[in-house]
Amino acid sequence: MSVIAVYSMKGGVGKSCSAVNLAWNSAVGSSRRTLLWDLDPQGAASFILRGNHRERDRARAMVAGTVKPEKLIRRSEIENLDLLAADVSLRGLDRLFFQISKKRYLGKLLKNIGRDYDRIILDCPPGLTETSEQILRNADIVIFPVIPSPLSERALTDVQTFLDSSGKKHAPLLPVYTMVDQRRSIHKQGLARRPKWPVIPMSSAIEQMTKLRKPVGSFAPRSPAAQAYARIWRGIEKRLAKK
Repeated sequence: MSVIAVYSMKGGVGKSCSAVNLAWNSAVGSSRRTLLWDLDPQGAASFILRGNHRERDRARAMVAGTVKPEKLIRRSEIENLDLLAADVSLRGLDRLFFQISKKRYLGKLLKNIGRDYDRIILDCPPGLTETSEQILRNADIVIFPVIPSPLSERALTDVQTFLDSSGKKHAPLLPVYTMVDQRRSIHKQGLARRPKWPVIPMSSAIEQMTKLRKPVGSFAPRSPAAQAYARIWRGIEKRLAKK
């Protein structure tokens, strides 16, 4: 089992859409038994994958150990892909981790849940918090969506600096340019600065995800966005194979 976190200190960078599309590629493209665990209280990934709205305020209880994961994990409409949905109770997750005061707690939880899966995709909340620190320490790979602009790139630099200064082991950060519009000069300049970073283009197909409530690969497999996510996933699989 491997854990792939999709994380950014900033919101609004295409994080949840990336998590859903990577999970779809894992389940469908690689035929992996895949779980998407939505840790963002906004629940965007859960919405796209049609999470159960009746089971509210239990996500935090599951992390605390008072509700078993199998009580909340649900099959999605996509073969090989299950969902552990978010709800607003996750707003208190940082406080819970602080109260527990166990730096390896999330790792043990992931190991327990991961017995039934080949890949776990984490849709992480924004910010640099106790939750994100636990995620960065326990993931195998962290996909870091970045809009090609100085402010968004600075968020990546800040996180990398923080991790390096802590001196603690953490997962590698793999930046991905998202929401790229090459008609904008600031985006073109960003691509020129980092020509080797993967690129997810601004796409009407991605915008339709929240309307259709489906991953882009399921309804627009030939679109540039779907093909870009497929390439990124293949790169992730190659990197995991070398571990």
